[in-house]
Parts: sequence; C-alpha cells; structure tokens
Amino acid sequence: MKPITVLLSAISVLSPAGAFYFPGVDPVSFAKDDPVEVKVNSMTSTHTQIPRDYYSLEYCRPNGGPKSASENLGEFITGNKIQNSPFSLRMHEEKFCSVVCSKTLSKESSIMFYKAIKEEYSNHFIIDNLPSASLVISQSQMYISYAGGFPVGFIGDDKNSYIFNHLKIIVEYHQVVPEEEEYRVVGFFVEPISVNHKYEGDYEWNGVDPEGLTKPMTTCSKGDMLNADDVTELQLVGEGQEIIFTYDVLWTESETRWASRWDIYLSMDGAVSSTIHWFSIINSLLIILFLSGMVGMILFRNLRRDIMEYNKNLTDEEKAEEREESGWKLVHADVFRAPSAHPMLFAVFVGNGTQLIMMALLTMFFACLGFLSPARRGSLVMMVIVMYVLFGATAGYTSSRLYKSFRGRAWQRCTVLTATVFPGTGFLIFLVFNTFLSFYHSTGAVPFLQLLSIMALWCCVSIPLVFFGAFFGYKYDTLEYPTVTSTIPREIPVQPWYFSTATLVLLGGILPFGASFVELFFIMSSIWMDQYYYVFGFTFLVFLILIVTCAELSMLLCYFQLCSEDYNWWWRSFLTSGSTAIYMFGYSAVWFQKLEPSKMFLTYLLYFGYMFMASCVLFLITGTIGFVACLWFTKKIFGSIKVD
Repeated sequence: MKPITVLLSAISVLSPAGAFYFPGVDPVSFAKDDPVEVKVNSMTSTHTQIPRDYYSLEYCRPNGGPKSASENLGEFITGNKIQNSPFSLRMHEEKFCSVVCSKTLSKESSIMFYKAIKEEYSNHFIIDNLPSASLVISQSQMYISYAGGFPVGFIGDDKNSYIFNHLKIIVEYHQVVPEEEEYRVVGFFVEPISVNHKYEGDYEWNGVDPEGLTKPMTTCSKGDMLNADDVTELQLVGEGQEIIFTYDVLWTESETRWASRWDIYLSMDGAVSSTIHWFSIINSLLIILFLSGMVGMILFRNLRRDIMEYNKNLTDEEKAEEREESGWKLVHADVFRAPSAHPMLFAVFVGNGTQLIMMALLTMFFACLGFLSPARRGSLVMMVIVMYVLFGATAGYTSSRLYKSFRGRAWQRCTVLTATVFPGTGFLIFLVFNTFLSFYHSTGAVPFLQLLSIMALWCCVSIPLVFFGAFFGYKYDTLEYPTVTSTIPREIPVQPWYFSTATLVLLGGILPFGASFVELFFIMSSIWMDQYYYVFGFTFLVFLILIVTCAELSMLLCYFQLCSEDYNWWWRSFLTSGSTAIYMFGYSAVWFQKLEPSKMFLTYLLYFGYMFMASCVLFLITGTIGFVACLWFTKKIFGSIKVD
C-alpha cells in the first residue's frame, strides 16, 4: 500500500464527519429555464415507524399517474419509495400562487388525512437528489430542520386538524462558471402553510376546468410569495372540504459549492454534537485505561510471579506443594478440554461472530472514506448485505476449524448450521415484519421480486461460500495447544456465588456498554427518528474501543475463573462479553419512550423486533471478541510454564 493511501485512510477514520466525502452521484448542471424535477418520497412518522406512500393520501397526482424512481435493494428495505410529482419547476423561473389541483375530500380521504396529521407524518421532497429542509416558524423563532421532512398538517388549539396545502419552495443554486449560464442546485427548503384559498369574484373551481389554474385569488397573489402571517383562515380537514393545493417557487443564489451542499445535513448540530462525541470517546478511553491498569497490575504482575515460581527447579515434593498453592496452574491438563455443553453450537456462534466482525469493520472503513453517503439512499444497507454475504467463507472456515479442534465428527451439520441458523432466523423475522407491513400497505414492505433477490444472495452466494470456507477449515490441522489434555477431567471445586456464571455474565457487559452507549444514542436517533448519521469516524473509534474493552474484561474474568480452578471458560468467555447485548436491549426499551410511540401493535413489534435482532448481532460480535481474547490469553500463559 502506498504511503499516501495509508495517510488518507488514517485521516478519514479520525475525521468526525468524513473528510473525504464522495456524494456518490455526478453533479447535474442546469441552464436557464431547464426543467428541475421535484420528486416525492415516502411519508414517515417517528411515532408509528410505518412509512407510507405519498399518494396514499388525496394529494395531487402528476399527469399519467405517479411513476417509481427507486433504484436499488437498499431503498426498498429502508422503506424509500421515490416517485415523480405534479410540481413544475424551471431554473430561475419564479412562481407565486401557482395552483396544482383541487380536491374535495370524501369521508374516507378526510379520515386518512386526519390520522396522518394526528400521527405526525411528514412529507419528504427531493430535488436533484437533495432532500428538502423544512422551514419551521413558531411564535418565538424561525429555524430550519434538515431532517424529518415537513409535516402533513397540525392539530389546532380547537382540536381540529388542518392541512398544509400551500408550499413555499426555496431553491438555492450555485453558478458553476460566472460567465456561463450553468447552475447547480445546492439547497432546497420548503415552508408549509395552511390557507383556505378563495377565488376573486366568488369563483368556484370544479377541479377540472383549466381556467381554475390561472384565476386570481384573494388569499394569495400572483406577484409575491404568501407569508404565514398574511393567512386569515386555515384549511380545515373534513368531509366535503374543498382543498386547493398551491405553491410558490423562489430561486436564490448561494456561495455553497455543489460538493459541500450536504455538509449542513451532516453537521449533526455542529460543535455541540461534536463535543458530545469527543466526550464519549474520552470517557471510553478512561474506561480502557482503567481496565488496562487492572489487567497490567493483577494479571501480568501476578502471572509473572506465578510463572517464575512454577518454573523453579524444585524437588518433586516441593513442586507438588507449590502446585497445591496456586490455582490456575493446576488445570493445565483440562484448560483446553472441549466445552462439554453444545460444542457445535459454540463453534457456529464463533463462526457467525467472526463473519459479523469482518462485515462491520469493512463497512465502517468504506463509510469513513465517504462511499456510503446519504446521497446514495440505501447504499449503507446494500454494503452491509454484500459484506455479510462475501464473508460467509470466513464463518465457514472459523466454525469448521474450531469444531475440528473439539474432535467433532458431524462436520456437515456444523457447516449447515453455520450457514442457516443466524441468517435464517433473521430472514424469518424479516419476513414476518414484511407481511405485517404489507397488510398496512406500507412502503416499508419489500416487494416480492426484491425478496427473491435477498433469497438468491443467501442461497446462491452466502451458503456456497460458507461451505467453501468450511472445506479449507477441515483440511487444516487442528488448533495446537501448549498443554496436553488428560483423559479424565479434573473435579471442579465448589465455586463462591460471585464466581457463578450468572453473576459474571451480568457484570461482564456493564463496562463495554458504558464505553459505547453515548454513540449508541446517536445511532438509534438516526435510525428511529429520521435523522442523518454520518460521523462514521466516531463510530469506528468507538467500535475499536468496544473491542479492546471486551477483550480486556474477558481476560480479567477468565483469569479469576482459572484461579478458582474452574476450567470451563469457553462458553463463559463468550457470554461475559456477549452480555453487552443484554444492556443494549434494556437501554433500547428505556429509549423507546423518546419516540412517544402510538398504541399500534405493529409499532412495538417493529421496534423491539429489530432491536432484538440488533442485540443478537452485538451478542455474537462481542462474544466472539471475548472468546478470541481468552483463547489467546490461555495459550499464552500456559505456554509459559513447564509441564511434566
């Protein structure tokens, strides 16, 4: 690897917002009067977590009907459904009080609008792949929200529901070359307004006559933008209400360049959020320093003394007496004995954990380099799927090599379980959720053809790669251990309550969770509250801290266990660090209240179902880290002593 490549990689990893941001799309230039297409995405609500089609409500439709513009599998999985719209924009052409259409609400459509407003659904518009920011005006201030879209409507003080039927569309552009009429879109804002439109002369439009599109109104002017302060009567939602949908278009020049137009979306509230991230990193580093000090003082200091005393040239009687006094050395003939409980399942878990670790590292690496920008919707999900599928060979190799060291004979069953248990369970849960979303006519339901694509990736790529890796894993020799395992297992003394498996498992996950829960808050906010997350540099650092914390804590607890002459460390090393997932799931249950969830059963099912799957992933990752660290640790210390 060239030095400049290493330097760029290091800078990108340490950058909090991705110093090398590749939007993933080519810049589009517009000449004056060129059409600028406005697209609409699925409506979302943080209270229901059920995305819906924009045209499921009685909005104006484009000529010829809406046409889908979604491009990849990741967009379908994340619930994005991008379609064309009836809004007509041309570069530099300003419009005021432009009528789109008129709708007379039926009882059914008014109820649907009321539910969408009550559940606080938001609309998401897109121009040149740039999502609309929302201009929010309250009684005390005006601010811009760059995530979450703009609301369908609001519930008034009189408990009636009102719809935002007038949109002030503000588009910022940057002139590429000052001497040439070539422009690029660098900003997109929408201010929604509710207004009960009235025509001059008491004209009533039937929604069909073309003259209704050009007739003057008393509620807005063709020569100026409509301001919310000028509205005297709001547009009520109800059966029989005639709603006229209008919009304004204003073009403003900006100094922002096209390559930097996403910066404001990804700033994460600027310095305040960055300070919180760095505070989290420092807090996690302090935890690592504390653990490292304990490991260095308790383990290495005691181990060095124990090993030196054990390797002294003593008589047989003195050596026997010495061995009676020290606990961990007494189990040298049993410490590498295969786990007595479910050795095949243990190998499968470690294999899947290795696959997930490699997937996470590679995905975060590409994300830090900027290849997984929000401009490419669904790219992060696609990268996760592709990386997981490609590292199937890693899972097969690891599980087969470990299972062979346990002297297991049912290698075919072990390989099949490695290829099917975890991904099969996840896919089955996903199918259940997808079925429920289909009943609710949600855009979060993945179409049948896309489901077939996922099945094809699993059955035709992932499973064969698992068998491919397992083939080489079984061909290699078994793992070599520094001591010989005896035929008859040694009896384990009665353990005190604080060395019980349940106690150590519950204690083992506290510090790893404490080292990463702040970053977990931001990640969950981006997933469940429609916020942009792009500080993958911080995520990568926290993930490395999590790895070190799990490894050190597992080695520390493993040492205490061996000192008490308990050599059943295989499963316990996996469970102690893997219990981080228990705290993550418990934290998600507490965090759930931030969403102010609706009382819909599907909302609870989706949230806790997906958080359970995420906790299982974390369990396999952290558990595998703990086991690998303990395996290295035990081989190291028992390889340092002389055994007759």
